[in-house]
Amino acid sequence: MRISKYHGTGNDFVMIEDLEDRVDLTPALVAGLCDRHRGIGGDGVIRVAPSDRADFFMDYWNSSGEVAEMCGNGIRCLAKLVFERGLTGESDLDVDTRSGVKHLRLTVDGGEVTGVRVDMGSPSLALGDIPMTGGPADTFVGVPFEVEGVPYHATAVSMGNPHFVLIGDGDPAEVDVRRVGPALEHHETFPERTNVEFVRIEDGAVRLRVWERGSGETMACGTGACAALVAASVAGLVPRRAPVIFPGGELEVEWAADDRVFLTGPATFVFDTEIDAGAAEALGERLLGRPATAPGTPR
Repeated sequence: MRISKYHGTGNDFVMIEDLEDRVDLTPALVAGLCDRHRGIGGDGVIRVAPSDRADFFMDYWNSSGEVAEMCGNGIRCLAKLVFERGLTGESDLDVDTRSGVKHLRLTVDGGEVTGVRVDMGSPSLALGDIPMTGGPADTFVGVPFEVEGVPYHATAVSMGNPHFVLIGDGDPAEVDVRRVGPALEHHETFPERTNVEFVRIEDGAVRLRVWERGSGETMACGTGACAALVAASVAGLVPRRAPVIFPGGELEVEWAADDRVFLTGPATFVFDTEIDAGAAEALGERLLGRPATAPGTPR
């Protein structure tokens, strides 16, 4: 199997070009490919597939072998791949995802995609959309919330997937994200689990670290950047357009007057290679402790 490696602000992906729709991803194959010690390594796998309602379909799976709705960093990597490989000549693209069709605008310089602006759609604060326990139309906005004695104000946001944004005065670099992240991801109030953002506002910018549902801590998260901007803006801490800074780099997020959120940032090609798909799937089968043909867990 021929694969490629890309990253968006350090959020890295194994990419598979499959416009013939021949590749059947399984949880085991995805887990094996994403293993950082014995596989290629990545936060997820993206299969670039055909779509009957858009230019392409982004078949995105998290590193744990679960299908996922959307990935803001990954979709920029898809845009860079399809344009620079001549799969499209258009700088405006529609890409189908499990959370709907997203419109992308590419910045191109000398045939190279130097940036991508993604229409991420409208956020929702309604608990029924996130989902989070409580009345479906209720919200969880700016609620005092303590994590191991550290005070935050918490806001739950849906960007087509669930986010729990914790805004505080402490330095996100000092949070033990890998220890507290899993507990919050699996908190009983989130029936489908959640992504978690630890945020501090610095000089008008949103600085954060993220624990991603199904992937663990990542260098950046596109939907997390959007959720964090929305939560901080609702709290009156930043305007509706601001830089969002992750350990992996900086993204620009705008929550426009029409309620749509736009995410702008780079995408980077790393390498192409060929792998033994059977060996990768066997590795994943051992990692997951289940048959390689087991279906993915919808998210």
